[in-house]
Amino acid sequence: MAYGALGGGTFLVQNKILPGSYINYVSVPRASNLFSDRGYAAIGMPLDWGLSGGVITLEPADLQTESLETVGYSYTNDKIKPLREIMKGAKVLYLYRLNDNGGKKAEGSLGETLKIIAKYEGIVGNEIMISCENDIDTEGAFVVTTRVDGTRVDEQVVKKATELEDNKFVDFKASGDALTLSAGVKLAGGANGSVTGESHSNFLEIIEKYDFNCIGYAGTDEVIKDLYNQFTKRMRDDEGVKFQTVVYNMKPIKANYEGTINIKNKVTDDENEAALVYWVTGQEAGVDVNRSITNKLYDGDYKIFTKFKTRDAKEAIIKGYFFFYEKNEEVRVLEDINSFTEFTLYKNEDFSKNQVMRVLDQRAKDISIIFNKRYLGKVQNNEDGRIAFWNELVRHANTLTELGAIEDYDPKDTTVEKGYAKDAVVVKDYLLPVMAMQKLYMTIWVR
Repeated sequence: MAYGALGGGTFLVQNKILPGSYINYVSVPRASNLFSDRGYAAIGMPLDWGLSGGVITLEPADLQTESLETVGYSYTNDKIKPLREIMKGAKVLYLYRLNDNGGKKAEGSLGETLKIIAKYEGIVGNEIMISCENDIDTEGAFVVTTRVDGTRVDEQVVKKATELEDNKFVDFKASGDALTLSAGVKLAGGANGSVTGESHSNFLEIIEKYDFNCIGYAGTDEVIKDLYNQFTKRMRDDEGVKFQTVVYNMKPIKANYEGTINIKNKVTDDENEAALVYWVTGQEAGVDVNRSITNKLYDGDYKIFTKFKTRDAKEAIIKGYFFFYEKNEEVRVLEDINSFTEFTLYKNEDFSKNQVMRVLDQRAKDISIIFNKRYLGKVQNNEDGRIAFWNELVRHANTLTELGAIEDYDPKDTTVEKGYAKDAVVVKDYLLPVMAMQKLYMTIWVR
């Protein structure tokens, strides 16, 4: 036995029998300051190409360099303008293909021995062309090229059809070795699926498992709007999952919730008048916890209807609409608000301000993560354990103060006490969120 002793290892209490060294490695309890990132958006869209029944994860760089393989079009194509709008604010987009009902994959054949099937359902598959030419550098070899709308996306040098490997756009099904020369065989029969109410339900069921800051519905169907609104209420109030949802022109009496942002303005240069949802979803997802998008310049590519009078703008704000105005040929956000308007003693107009909600959501989300990861089932509910948790809460609040998200915070504003049940912890937390300046009242006295 090493070191001349029989005992060794770690200890819980001082009850060892064998002589030896019992050494524990522990860290001094300290606050972790876990602060979750922002910039995560989610949306369901009908697509002409791409994964069905699952979530496509996109970052801005992915959209710029891999949009052809993920959604079927190059970055500059108007077909993906909605995605470009979202990515003006979001860091990560969770994209779901809504037209998941009844789509077909394009197919084609090269000779009698090679069948080619598009990777995904949709009309983009009809733009795929496969060519087979002799390889001038290798005797008996062929160059098999895959093109999408004229763009070369894959090239393989093989001698047999069975040597072909599937690429990001097609699957090759060879029944023999022979290859047939061809200047180009275009796939056909690809068709988009349809979007149903169930498609949105499928999307919301899947996206529950993801962590995001904002989700959007860029449509006009009143029933679907209500579906998203109810989903938001359930997730926020019953499940404790904090995010906001962006919809277009929902009836104020039905919206009326701090988790729902209700856009008033329509788009005039697109068949989808609700297309502003894309830009707003990205901006609300990506804005920092200590910032507001009040008066933010619209830098998207849609034309927005802004021919409103001042009284229309006032009425829109009162009714809880997210409103755009135009001045000096610039379109800007009037006020960064949500649809909540039914103020009460315990839930006042502060809850209609999205900047305030971001602070509160950040606090709730981060503390939940800290508790679940570091304390749930791991730390005893005694004075030491509660003090340790209190330290976490105070440090997080101090970080919010440093960021200018809250002010006038005193550690005494947070208490951690034992609940009625032995395993329960009760926290009381008093915060004063900071808002960006929005109104100037100035009096000039002339002497």
